[in-house]
Amino acid sequence: MATLVGIAGIGAGSSLDPVVLQRKEEKLFSILAGMGQAIVAYSGGTDSAYLMWAAARVLGENAVAITADSASIPESHKKDAEEFARRNGFRHEYVLTYEFDNPDYVKNGPDRCFHCKDELFTRLDQVGAERGIANILYGVNKDDLGDYRPGQNAAKIHEVKAPLVEADLSKAEIRELSRVAGLQTWDRPASACLSSRIPYGTPVTPQTVKTVEVGEEAIKALGFRQFRVRFHGELVRIEVAKEEMEKALTGEMARAITAIFKPLGFLYVTLDLEGYRQGSMNEALRLKG
Repeated sequence: MATLVGIAGIGAGSSLDPVVLQRKEEKLFSILAGMGQAIVAYSGGTDSAYLMWAAARVLGENAVAITADSASIPESHKKDAEEFARRNGFRHEYVLTYEFDNPDYVKNGPDRCFHCKDELFTRLDQVGAERGIANILYGVNKDDLGDYRPGQNAAKIHEVKAPLVEADLSKAEIRELSRVAGLQTWDRPASACLSSRIPYGTPVTPQTVKTVEVGEEAIKALGFRQFRVRFHGELVRIEVAKEEMEKALTGEMARAITAIFKPLGFLYVTLDLEGYRQGSMNEALRLKG
């Protein structure tokens, strides 16, 4: 059985109990060891990267990371996922997904994420059936269970396993364990697919998500770390983290941001004064509910 690396590194600057963390990581390793083989739905974000690292550590070549090759995933995220796989020496592949061929996905209702994950897990089920791998895993953590996430319904239908939840791991704990293990993803900003930037009811297309992707890459190049570009037709609403708001609220930065988005076809370029918050598009659902 694999054991925790560097547990003594937990402590300085952390309020998390190292003994509890060790117990949870050992439980995760035990869960994975009992599977024998596994496919991990791998986006390269903090959670799926840690899960894949753990699966490769326990299962070796019997664990494979598979990333959706989709227009809704930024190219920079795919490159980050590839680099993490190379650095940590585990198997990494892509599978084509076709969610944009599904009218129920394109119409962008509140259940859009269900159709995305249903497509991904359908493709992973096919790969698993071809290779004789029964266990499909994804990186949901226990903090995700309280949010509105239709993709979790797709996971239940496809019987996709959630080892991080089984091990009772929170986002903060996953970040800390990743830091101790020396994983560069430990402090990676939260991310989501590009389609999540489009308001419910506004159709999502490869063209609209590409517009968002170009805008977000340009915002990143200005030095912002945690942000979202929200597409509202002729208006773009930009969220940046509260700690980065002062940087955004200057005349020079306003001109730089405007120069990015006007050529992308937006008539109005706005900065959301509430700042970045995860799942802000769900606020409309709460108001209607």
